[in-house]
Amino acid sequence: MQVQFNSDSSVMGTENVATRIETRVREKLARFEDRLTRLEIHVRDENGAKGGGDDKSCTIEARPTGGQPVSVSAHAAKVDDAASKAAGTLAQRLERHFGKGERHKHDARPDKVM
Repeated sequence: MQVQFNSDSSVMGTENVATRIETRVREKLARFEDRLTRLEIHVRDENGAKGGGDDKSCTIEARPTGGQPVSVSAHAAKVDDAASKAAGTLAQRLERHFGKGERHKHDARPDKVM
């Protein structure tokens, strides 16, 4: 699974931040890794230098193999917290997404015995 990390100029996009967030997201989504082709993580500070509570945003888009993208967003006071919330929400959405496919698969009808 390929992971792409993006940040705006007001969020420290250093390797340390990117690695830390990518590691946290990979841990939360590890059980879906074989069914996802790519993750895109976008972090930003919505009001820049002004400050304020819950102004950090994280959006994660997952691309399931052969399916439509699934995207979630979360806000928090810290970028790491926003990423953790978004990863948790995405794990729930992917569980429902993949679970529906499993529930609606039908086995071939067994041969009737007379």
